[in-house]
Amino acid sequence: MLTSMYEEKLVRPQRNKSLDMNKARKKITDVQRKRMMRVRKKTRGTAQAPRMSVVKSNCHISVQVIDDVRGVTIASISTMSEEVGRKKSKESGRMLGEIIGKKLNSLGIERIVFDRGPFKYHGILHELAEAARAQGIRF
Repeated sequence: MLTSMYEEKLVRPQRNKSLDMNKARKKITDVQRKRMMRVRKKTRGTAQAPRMSVVKSNCHISVQVIDDVRGVTIASISTMSEEVGRKKSKESGRMLGEIIGKKLNSLGIERIVFDRGPFKYHGILHELAEAARAQGIRF
C-alpha cells in the first residue's frame, strides 16, 4: 500500500508555470487587440481634423498626428527626442502634450481626433490629452 502512494506522487506531472504565464499574456494581448480595433474603426483623420495616435512602450511614449486621407504624418514627438529626453511618466506625457499642441498651433490645426489605440484613457494618456487641450487643441 505504501508503494502505490509513492508511485502516484512520482507519476503526477508538475504544472508548467511558463505555460500559465503565456496564456495570461495571450489573454491580455487579445483584450488589447479587441480594444484597439474597437477604437480604430471609429477614428479617421482628415486634413481638417487629423488623427493623433499615441503609442506607449515599456520605456517610452510616441505621439503622431496623421492625415489618413493622404497617408502623411503631419507632426510627431517622442520621449526619445532631444526636446523631451525623459522616460515614460506623467510628466513626460504632459510635456509631449504641450509640445505637440504648440506644433499643431503653428501649423494652424485646431481640431484633432484622438486615437488612444489599445491603451486605456487614464494616467499618462490623460495627462497628454489635457496638456494638448490646454494648448487650444479640440477633440
